[in-house]
Amino acid sequence: MNIALDFLKELGIEKRNPAYATGRTFADLDPSRETRKIYSPTDGQLIAEVEMATQEDLETIVTTAQNAFNSWRVLPAPQRGEIVRQIGEALRKYKEPLGKLVTYEMGKIYQEGLGEVQEMIDICDFAVGQSRQLYGLEMKSERQDHRMFEQWHPLGLVGIISAFNFPVAVWSWNSMIAAIGGNVCIWKPSEKTPLTAIACQHILQDVLKNNDLPEGLFSYIIGDAEIGASMSHDNRFPLISATGSTRMGKKVGAAVGARLGKSLLELGGNNALIITENANIEMAIRATVFGAVGTCGQRCTSTRRLIVHDTVYDQVKDRLLKIYPSLSIGHPLDESKLVGPLIDADAVQAFKNAIEKAKQEGGLLLTGGDAYQAEGLSGNYVQPAIIEADNNYQIVQEETFAPILYLIKYSGEIENAIKIQNDVKQGLSSAVFTNHLLESEAFLSASGSDCGIANINIGTSGAEIGGAFGGEKETGGGRESGSDAWKAYMRRQTNTVNYGKVLPLAQGIKFDI
Repeated sequence: MNIALDFLKELGIEKRNPAYATGRTFADLDPSRETRKIYSPTDGQLIAEVEMATQEDLETIVTTAQNAFNSWRVLPAPQRGEIVRQIGEALRKYKEPLGKLVTYEMGKIYQEGLGEVQEMIDICDFAVGQSRQLYGLEMKSERQDHRMFEQWHPLGLVGIISAFNFPVAVWSWNSMIAAIGGNVCIWKPSEKTPLTAIACQHILQDVLKNNDLPEGLFSYIIGDAEIGASMSHDNRFPLISATGSTRMGKKVGAAVGARLGKSLLELGGNNALIITENANIEMAIRATVFGAVGTCGQRCTSTRRLIVHDTVYDQVKDRLLKIYPSLSIGHPLDESKLVGPLIDADAVQAFKNAIEKAKQEGGLLLTGGDAYQAEGLSGNYVQPAIIEADNNYQIVQEETFAPILYLIKYSGEIENAIKIQNDVKQGLSSAVFTNHLLESEAFLSASGSDCGIANINIGTSGAEIGGAFGGEKETGGGRESGSDAWKAYMRRQTNTVNYGKVLPLAQGIKFDI
């Protein structure tokens, strides 16, 4: 049974091989085009073959999107919010099968697949409210009979380049918030997980059709890195939002910056969780295990370093060494399993290489680290690993997108742990477990965690959509989702209105003619 194709057929996509699409139509595979075979990481099965887009396809999509922008941007924001509300309702209708498709195509366990779809629903709800709060400030003018204020206008075309690990949620964070601001979006999903993108766009297009809205408000393009590079260099995209590795983000940032465009970058994470001697150890253990092995370590917010006070180090280590061997690994649609596969064979090899490098640098492998044959499945399963290590190891300084947890000991005050935590190039998510007020306040102070996310007594992963999501340093500095992240998709305009009968100049300047 092909779960992916069954669901795509449920959506009305009857082709056995859903091909490249602009977001509006589907076509039979063209033998003259380059194609990509899509395999499920859960069982190694070929589930579809998709056409890869060309530069000509991108040109068509951009032109259509530009035309749609002209009418969408003048629609009142609350009316745009109503469209997003309907998109959220459509996603609710398909939450279960779409969650299964996310799981089968990407490999995260079913509960996480459902959670990802729920994130899309939640951000739609958030965006609906935000559509009535695209507010600007009023400032008091120094000139009599003058009113000074600011307002926000849409940028235009927003390019969204997303990664395989959250194949749909991150797109929705960007697209729904951008849409209520009056922008149109062109999405390049990961070529490793295009079927979830096809499904989401098909659901969304039905909403647009039912409301007689123009083609091109939401588009997608399945392509390789060259398509992403073309979008990054294209002046018609005022904003490129890119999620992925730091290496990829540097290329995008350089290309967009060279043309003085805007980039919103969500890149690598090397997240640490600190356990002090004043922590609730059992709470900390639960947060650590989910953060380290959830999505098989393929979250940008995955817990990669565990920094533990020497007085509780052995206790924490012993608990983890009892839990890890008992973790249930297998087909992620089996709800008794807690750990699914890595995305592909390359990821498995990177996992093995990182463990070997850690051992070469002096690290001690405590548990896990091997490939795992899950119930006869030929997917990309591994045993999550724990390695005693030093924060200065080169491999510890890098992000390995796999379930490897580096166990690091500290002594003395919490400032020593914070120093270790901050001593990496990435700055996405961080957490500390402590019941001591002064320790928690030190962690949140200006000299505390240097990450975009800093949590007390919860783990590094599992952010809610209401807060701005993003990080510092090589994580890119971008912010998505909640709070005032909507401003990233808008241009600020300062306005001054003279309702008097004279023309005074600012700063008291006299200029009589």
